[in-house]
Amino acid sequence: MTATKTKGRRPSITIARSEHARLSNLADMLAERDPHAAEQLAAELDRAKVVDDARMAPGVMRIGSTAEFQIDDEAPQTAELVFPKDADISRQRISVLTPVGAALLGLSAGQSIEWAARDGRVRRLNVIAVHAGAPDTARAS
Repeated sequence: MTATKTKGRRPSITIARSEHARLSNLADMLAERDPHAAEQLAAELDRAKVVDDARMAPGVMRIGSTAEFQIDDEAPQTAELVFPKDADISRQRISVLTPVGAALLGLSAGQSIEWAARDGRVRRLNVIAVHAGAPDTARAS
C-alpha cells in the first residue's frame, strides 16, 4: 500500500489496543518533561486505528518490530522500535519517543510519512519492509 502525502493528510496507521494504552500513558507521563515528544506521540495515537491485539495484521510496525526504511535521500537503514528504556542506537533500537520512532509507529511496507524535524525541516520517511518481533506486552515503559 502506498500512501501519498497531501496537504494536511497523513497515511493511515494501525496500533494494537495494548500498545495504544501503554503509549498513551507514556505520552501523558512525558507531557511536562518533553512536551514536543509527548505531543508528537499523542498525535500519532489520536489518528490511529486501534485493533485488538489478536487482530493485528502482520507487517505493521509496532513495538518490537524491525523496519527497513529510508529518510529523504539517505541510505536505507534498519532499526527495531522500542520503548524509551530499551533504546540503544548502537544496537539499532529506536525509541518510540524519537521523531523517527513516532513516524514509524503503525506503518506498513510501502507507506511514507512526512514530519517537521525539531530544526523545522520537513523530513520524509519511506518504509521498505517490516519484520515482526514478539509483541512487548510484559515490559514496562
